[in-house]
Amino acid sequence: MPTLNYYICKPIIFIMKPIHLALFVLFSTQFSSAQIYEVGVFGGGSNFIGDVGSTRFIAPVNAAYGGLVKWNRSARHSYRASFIYTNLEADDRLADDPRRVNRKYSFTAPSYEISLGMEFTFLEFDLHQGLPNQTPYIYTGISVLNHPNFYYLNNRLVSEKKRSNAIGIPIVLGFKKAVDEFWIAGIEAGARYTFSDELDGSDHSSAVLKEIVRFGNFNNNDWYMFVGLTLTYTFGRKPCYCNL
Repeated sequence: MPTLNYYICKPIIFIMKPIHLALFVLFSTQFSSAQIYEVGVFGGGSNFIGDVGSTRFIAPVNAAYGGLVKWNRSARHSYRASFIYTNLEADDRLADDPRRVNRKYSFTAPSYEISLGMEFTFLEFDLHQGLPNQTPYIYTGISVLNHPNFYYLNNRLVSEKKRSNAIGIPIVLGFKKAVDEFWIAGIEAGARYTFSDELDGSDHSSAVLKEIVRFGNFNNNDWYMFVGLTLTYTFGRKPCYCNL
């Protein structure tokens, strides 16, 4: 004959079964979008676009290299972080404007950039689906460039001991392709629009020096460009819930 515990526990078990099922479906849905991570390197070139040097938009003159990591949140977008080092360089003698050529200003600025943002693919890039797997992509976010400070006085470059940070917006267009199950190769060109006009020494944060050393187009801020190749290694395993 059923005991009192039977009449109490039976309904509880009956109620818990659908709860367990619901929890299983919930966690299965979460794990079904389990992420793949990427870590890799960037190598290429850089050029500066401002009030000194060439006005060509893509004309890399110095090496640029660094590393990047990605967190692929879906087949269409990823969170991305990167660190890139380069010597930003500009020389009036390479300009098309004869006034710049005659002025003969130039500079070399060892600079470091940290960038955070989001990468969007034009096509689905699902690393679990095998090869072939390739797509164009765009990347944007926010960047911070640490650069030296200097200015021109009597046609001479005057270097300062302190460095500054220029906040900018990266605008990157690229193409990537899965080489095999673990490696992804890419090529990209990215402009950085900065909220600063001091990278080339044409402006100064000091109110006293600003009126003395300022030159160029006061309405345009500085840009710089990176062009190069990326190679990343993927890790993170495909969920196995589908085999249950």
